[in-house]
Amino acid sequence: MNQPTSTPNERIDAIFDRVCANGLRRESVAGATDDQIDRMAADQGVTRVPGAVREVLRIMGVRSGLWLAGTAFGVDVMTAESKRHAVTTLNGLEHHDLADPRNLLALTAHQGYAYHVVDGADLDQDDPPVWDVVEGEGARKAWDSVSDWFVGTAPNVADLRDVLEMMEEMGKQPPKWAEFVETRET
Repeated sequence: MNQPTSTPNERIDAIFDRVCANGLRRESVAGATDDQIDRMAADQGVTRVPGAVREVLRIMGVRSGLWLAGTAFGVDVMTAESKRHAVTTLNGLEHHDLADPRNLLALTAHQGYAYHVVDGADLDQDDPPVWDVVEGEGARKAWDSVSDWFVGTAPNVADLRDVLEMMEEMGKQPPKWAEFVETRET
């Protein structure tokens, strides 16, 4: 008998729970409210936020902790300016496969030259593809869905725990990110 397919939101929640079970401190991330998500979308000139994007932002849309470390993400930083930079990155390219770049939703910005976006043409989908827009390189569909993107950007907390244990054994000062990781019970 076939098992029922989970919804994108259920998949996103299960991914988050799995990463927390591997040692991510739940309190190291902070979720956004629907009002905050709607304000971010309105600031970017977008009237629709796909359900899977909304679920990710509800989990970690204010503070992402280890998730997407070093990358601008969240309702307070993904502004009209972030979107403008992502769209400008596409200007001058002879070809890209985004159907509606002017109405895209910018999810992340990395050092002002790389962005993860949802094509404006896909905003009606519940779990749309996520595109990688990189200055000088163009745009490519990097993930088939937001839930795949969430999996692909998840931190490997189990490995980070191992690193912390080795550092402790060697008497080294833990790095700043250690505060985001639950220690193993001995």
